[in-house]
Amino acid sequence: MAVHSFETMGTMVSIRIADADLGTTDAIPVLNEVEHNFAQLNETFSLYREDSEASRIASGELALADSSELMRDEYARALQWRDRTGGAFTPHRPDGVIDLSGTIKAVAIDQAAGILTEAGFANFSVNVGGDLTTAGNQAEDIPGWITGIVEPSDRNTLLAAVRLTDEFPAMATSGSAERGEHIWLRPETTKEFVQATVIAQDIITADVLATAIISGGSETLNQITQDFSVAVVTVGLDGAVQANARFQELVAR
Repeated sequence: MAVHSFETMGTMVSIRIADADLGTTDAIPVLNEVEHNFAQLNETFSLYREDSEASRIASGELALADSSELMRDEYARALQWRDRTGGAFTPHRPDGVIDLSGTIKAVAIDQAAGILTEAGFANFSVNVGGDLTTAGNQAEDIPGWITGIVEPSDRNTLLAAVRLTDEFPAMATSGSAERGEHIWLRPETTKEFVQATVIAQDIITADVLATAIISGGSETLNQITQDFSVAVVTVGLDGAVQANARFQELVAR
């Protein structure tokens, strides 16, 4: 198995290609292309870089209307997700600054999967800080990819292990366990969940909806499980775990 790791966007990226070996295949240039793509997106959208396009928009130096087509397209995508989640997900910080970090990491993961697929790899996972998308199988005798969800109160303990499949290949977790408090609650919402994990048909959907559940609470959770074909598990402030039937079907046994 080819394994390639690097740091970007404030977290670690781990790429595993089950049907390749770094010493005997053309995986290295493909993995380098993936790493370069992550770097380019970070250079454009990171608010931690003073020279990024996102920072120049935030400071008023650059008008959104004058920004790159990529910036405007990703902002439009984020606005669409705001509408689809009833405002629980938003690309705007409380101070009004445009912050696309809620989608760009998932976009980078999705593009990485596209690069690997185009290069002819059929069995792989792309994991970025615990959010991941997969393709094919982990091994010949292991269908799909088995991955763990960490217990938010004890990062050395697994809440559950799930099998990601071709139908549901992507998983994202939002909450305070990985990066501390970083999700803005809707003004009328009281925090209900410390962690939400969503498994979906693509990583962007999974990532956005996991964030929306934390932000919007039970009302948003109910809307999402009704409107989207996803598997969901949440952990409440009291430690109570809720999972829908589709999630329970994916638990690795």
